[in-house]
Amino acid sequence: MRDILELLHERGVIDALDLEFALLMAELAQDSSRELLLGCALVSRAVHSGDVCLELVRHAGQLLLKAGEEHAAVFLPPLERWRQALRRSPVVGWPNDFKPLILDAADRLYLYRYWDYETQLAADLKARVERLWPVDEQRLAQGLLRLFPAQARPDWQKIAAALTVLRGFCVISGGPGTGKTTTLARILALLIEQAATPPRIRLAAPTGKAATRMQEAIRASKARLADTLDAAVLEAIPEEASTLHRLLGPKSDGVYFHHNRDNPLSLDVLVIDEASMVDLALLTKTVWALPAQARLILLGDKDQLSSVEAGAVLGELCGQAGHYSPEFAATLHRLTGEDIPVDKSATHALQNAVALLSHSYRFGAESGIGQLAGAINRADTAELGSLGAASLPGVHWHAPRRGRAVDELMERMLAGYEGYLECVRRQAAAEAIIAAFGDFRVLCPLRGGEFGVEGLNAWFENVLKSRLHRPDREWYPGRPIMIGRNDYQLDLFNGDIGIVLPDPQEPDQLRAYFERSTGGLRSVALTRLPAYEPVFAMTIHKSQGSEFERVLLVLPAEDSPVLTRELVYTGVSRAKTQLDIWGSLDSLQRTVQKSVRRASGLGDALWERVAYKPSPGL
Repeated sequence: MRDILELLHERGVIDALDLEFALLMAELAQDSSRELLLGCALVSRAVHSGDVCLELVRHAGQLLLKAGEEHAAVFLPPLERWRQALRRSPVVGWPNDFKPLILDAADRLYLYRYWDYETQLAADLKARVERLWPVDEQRLAQGLLRLFPAQARPDWQKIAAALTVLRGFCVISGGPGTGKTTTLARILALLIEQAATPPRIRLAAPTGKAATRMQEAIRASKARLADTLDAAVLEAIPEEASTLHRLLGPKSDGVYFHHNRDNPLSLDVLVIDEASMVDLALLTKTVWALPAQARLILLGDKDQLSSVEAGAVLGELCGQAGHYSPEFAATLHRLTGEDIPVDKSATHALQNAVALLSHSYRFGAESGIGQLAGAINRADTAELGSLGAASLPGVHWHAPRRGRAVDELMERMLAGYEGYLECVRRQAAAEAIIAAFGDFRVLCPLRGGEFGVEGLNAWFENVLKSRLHRPDREWYPGRPIMIGRNDYQLDLFNGDIGIVLPDPQEPDQLRAYFERSTGGLRSVALTRLPAYEPVFAMTIHKSQGSEFERVLLVLPAEDSPVLTRELVYTGVSRAKTQLDIWGSLDSLQRTVQKSVRRASGLGDALWERVAYKPSPGL
């Protein structure tokens, strides 16, 4: 059986880690059966592909590798045989067993660590969501009326605010421009008004860029509320946000944090923005670090890409959201005066803890970007066809011409970055150069392949160096780089973007300049930088948590499993005023018909569903 695993490794079906894990489990179990080895290799592959577990039902009997000239086809075992073989293995246990692998009643195979994360997170969130906080309803109703002036349509921001004050845990989900962070400032004001002493509030996000944007939005919201709120309340709303890793305090091993159940964070309210990017393990460890009486507020867009690591937590939390139990709807109506959607069958507290914001203040009815994002989200290929044939405001399509595609794309990129390049040429201040660079970005679904990030960055740097007459130099003024690995000593994190510029004190020396999360810039010597790469083009994954005035979205002609509805929706929704799409409408229509589905049992655990009951005797 080992030869089959090595064949799968050679063909790229599994990687070296998957192979070694399967062989280790076989050695521990004294069992080299096909069922155990394939199960171990594939559950390992599943986790680093974004799934939390391996669903046997979904994969049993499937073709894993087509026949080749020197080998037969490889099929996965039938479900019943696979299940029985795993049940007999000493390295596979039932839930609550302490074994390397866990096989649950729904035929989901887990690495123990991920089963434990999922189980503990579900239990912790359910305990928090079932708790209603005592409030001064009269004060809350008055605060809602003051902070959310009456409008014709149902005010979901107002409903979300009331819901958040009432519950110890809540989720606010909405697309770009729906006012999640604007609503947050008002929510924090309401929480402060309810407290005898100002609560200790911390703001966090999964990336440095998202934390910076959160800070900017909170500061802007506070400025708009200056005439509405008492000065003491306004002062108590925090403005500084940090990354989750920085908040929790990573230990040197990079897996665990200083703050945990035994050393909880010192706070009363934790707000996490861009929660769709937070993976299962990180959110579990964050919840471990929360004091029992602390509130947890998650903000994000459930329709965006899920985290790079395993899990799709935000999507599963919003699984049955949108309508409320009659009793809770009556409470919300009494506080807000808004018409509240009711689900008479709603019995789960989690349904009363999620608010979905739908009205976009950024994209009006005439916005081409908003119309396109909506059609993508609905997977409406007919509407996409109509939109592609129309002249949408702010949206431009470019069909690459055979033989001229690379040259034309380089020209588009040069035009997009012209303002930034002009700032570099006239040696503008570092702040101005960084701001100009952040105005435009090229986004790609893929790293490799034709028109992937790696190729585009290499091509564009060659074009740029030739224009700057520095073809042989790696470093040059204005070179943008993105950090690829966390460096806690330098306070640099994966995804942070910097610009290489001359040192004002020593103009012959170049340094990398980064925005501080607290405002201003800091510089780092080039020799001290952790892993980095040029970033004229970046993957859509890396763009999460960012917004740009103008986006050039490059869609590959060839199909790929990575191309999904969530991916292109995320890419399109990064643009604020102008979106150029480099690719075909046919490619976009094919892509939106594919949706990410991550294997996990968290939804069942949260919503108390059971997908499969074991047969007697198992």
